[in-house]
Amino acid sequence: MLIGALGTLLVLAFLGAVLGRDKRTPALVHAGCLVASLALLASGLGHLGQPTDAATTMVLPIGLPWTQAHVRVDNLAALFMVIVNLSAAAASGFGIAYAGHLPEPRRVTPFFPLFLFGMNAVLIADDAFTFLVSWEFMSLASWALVLSDHTRAESRRAALVYLTMAAFGTFSLLTCFGVMAGPGGDYTFAAMRAHSLGPVAGSLAVLLALLGAGSKAGLVPLHAWLPLAHPAAPSHVSALMSGVMTKVALYALIRILMDLRGDVGWEWGAVMMVVGGITAVLGVLYAVLQDDIKTLLAYSTVENVGVVVIGLGLAIAFKADGKTTLAALALVAGLYHAINHSVFKSLLFLGSGAVMTATGQRSLGVLGGLLNRMPWTGAVMLVGSAAISALPPLNGFVSEWLIFRALFKGPTLSHWAMKFGVPVVGALLALAAALAAAGFVRAFGVAFLGRPRSAEAAAAREVPAPMTAAMAVLAVLCVVLGAIPVTVTKALDGVIEPLTGVRFSVSANLGWPWLSPVSSDWGSYSGTVLVLVGLSLFTFTIALVHRLGTRALRRADAWDCGHRESLPDAQYSGQSFAQPLRRVFAATIFRARERVQMPEPGDCGPATHEVSLVDPVWQGLYASIGRLVDYIADRVNHLQFLTVRRYLLMMFGTLVFLLLVVAIRQQ
Repeated sequence: MLIGALGTLLVLAFLGAVLGRDKRTPALVHAGCLVASLALLASGLGHLGQPTDAATTMVLPIGLPWTQAHVRVDNLAALFMVIVNLSAAAASGFGIAYAGHLPEPRRVTPFFPLFLFGMNAVLIADDAFTFLVSWEFMSLASWALVLSDHTRAESRRAALVYLTMAAFGTFSLLTCFGVMAGPGGDYTFAAMRAHSLGPVAGSLAVLLALLGAGSKAGLVPLHAWLPLAHPAAPSHVSALMSGVMTKVALYALIRILMDLRGDVGWEWGAVMMVVGGITAVLGVLYAVLQDDIKTLLAYSTVENVGVVVIGLGLAIAFKADGKTTLAALALVAGLYHAINHSVFKSLLFLGSGAVMTATGQRSLGVLGGLLNRMPWTGAVMLVGSAAISALPPLNGFVSEWLIFRALFKGPTLSHWAMKFGVPVVGALLALAAALAAAGFVRAFGVAFLGRPRSAEAAAAREVPAPMTAAMAVLAVLCVVLGAIPVTVTKALDGVIEPLTGVRFSVSANLGWPWLSPVSSDWGSYSGTVLVLVGLSLFTFTIALVHRLGTRALRRADAWDCGHRESLPDAQYSGQSFAQPLRRVFAATIFRARERVQMPEPGDCGPATHEVSLVDPVWQGLYASIGRLVDYIADRVNHLQFLTVRRYLLMMFGTLVFLLLVVAIRQQ
């Protein structure tokens, strides 16, 4: 089934390229991708939970002339196959109706199945060559999808930045695998597990893995491409890039650090925790200041990737300190949040696509009042916003609660740097969680509540059934993953045992459905009980209201300081909602400046209010690198105007230098 589904995706890509001019092709290709994704999802679920020594392996006669492609599906790969193909199935179903609304569907249809193929091929690769080729499949297909609307300058710039960062990430991973393979040059993952590295080579491999996988995942400061590329792609592709492709990068990080290496020092765990904490806070601060709904969601992905990396770093630190039970807790928390983020972020990006389809707009400043006009989309977006805000009993709360539980045990580590550092990271995570809730209250309230701020928002209508069905499935999963956390954590046992050496203690002393991984004395949680109690209270309240009150439906104007305000522009806007946060945080970090120009007395012109922000990472790092490259290019440019004699002299000097290098190495 696995190989057949992957082959089907390649066939669909070929058909999309050949039959791209037919208007029915986008819907048919996306329907085929839906079937293939469901088959891959079933394959992942079938492999999940298998014994450690029962992993499915295959050797395919493809690749370089002296190599073969090694394929292996173990519990870790199976888990991420479930993550990838769950969202891929929803995005494919959404695309059946959505792809026809794109400006140029022909530029999307062939590359969408190639993108799905590349992500799945990365997960099952069992040697460096197959992994890197699949990684490039994933990167180049997603790059082509980012560039699908090539007439927009923003899309072309986003594609260029993304391609540059993708090349940097691939080069880093290529070098990492070369270091781990060693002089023997055996690039199979089995040989890398058996090969031991010295302190310097081991640290270099870890650093390169963090750079290579971290650039694709969106870790600060390697995130610069993400808020450009994800909004530029079609919304169902954005859902996969943000909700799923970043998880493939996290899979690569886990595979290298906790499987192929396995003996990473606690110092690297501390580094990952600090980077994750900074990533989470900066990502959510970027998000709460955005007016573009897709850019807001892209920056939110940076935040959630940081949350996952905090869990992974804590797991590495606990494991290096010999506290394998706590390492299992931290790893389960990180993996659980990866699952949850793939679901609610895919839901929110699909919802943004529905809003764009209905209104043609994605700026919060021109939306408003969509809940009355798009009730189904509004309902699922409310679920997604609550889930990403970590509100119980939805899924986002469970994983963040588990990460906090692991952080509370951080001071038990034997290293003083961790004793003091873990509480700081915990404070960063708490700040990020609070800002995320504020950001999504702002996003949902401004877009879906109040009155329409534009004619497009006033004329919005609900999107077709395939789009609402895909979003509804993900919204239900947000509830299910939050309501049965014990079942989910139990399913992760087979994934974490080979990586940490122990199984996860789901309920220390209370049993199902209580999640008490350390001890009930330190706090327990049951999403199942919370859902049942909530439903009971809801039912009781409805019955009481209908019993004692009236059954008539009454409508009234919203209270607005004691009178009805007929101007939609007088409503609270997204920028006004973000103003307090901007003044508290962004004045220092982003050098935010406000400029107000009032007309002179008697002048009927409007007053203006301008806000300027500076991206410290872009200006401090990438702009500086760009200026350095331009400087070097200007200095080297004169080499193309040399005479023939000077060219020959350069060749002779190069030959002498290489001969000296060979002579020195042979001594």
